[in-house]
Amino acid sequence: MNVIKVIDKRYSVRAYKPDPIEDEKLLAVLNAARMAPTANNRQPFRIIVAHTAGKEQEFLGIYSKPWFVQAPIILCVCGLAGEAWVRRDGRQYLYVDAAIVMDHMVLAAYNFGLGTCFIAAFDEMNARKVLAIPDEAEPILFTPLGYPGDKPRIKSRKELSDLVRYEHW
Repeated sequence: MNVIKVIDKRYSVRAYKPDPIEDEKLLAVLNAARMAPTANNRQPFRIIVAHTAGKEQEFLGIYSKPWFVQAPIILCVCGLAGEAWVRRDGRQYLYVDAAIVMDHMVLAAYNFGLGTCFIAAFDEMNARKVLAIPDEAEPILFTPLGYPGDKPRIKSRKELSDLVRYEHW
């Protein structure tokens, strides 16, 4: 599929089929993360691939929506602040890098017929406990990964003219 169509058609999936994900599709999604651009190419992230089967209650402590644990896999992008690039004025790009990594994965997933949903509003302490995340790593974003069990809703987006400025504000 062409990347513009993938960007246009991808949506946040909130219902998943329990069907397993083929290894080659999972590896392609993870490789998309590896290829994502990061500031100064530092790649200050790690991805946790967690299977939901038998751990649904634990994962619901991270994010309580039932559809979160319907997918066979949950992905967590963790950032490593000590490895992130920092601009001269002190601004760190860890969260930008993590968002780019997640975006690459969700677009690749859609390309392979898989569904995802960015999740940033989760219980960090439970995430650390359930996934044994060390202190030097920070869980930043989650997504379920599985075959969609719903249909896309109509997307509502602002007009391009509301979002883009040319030459100056």
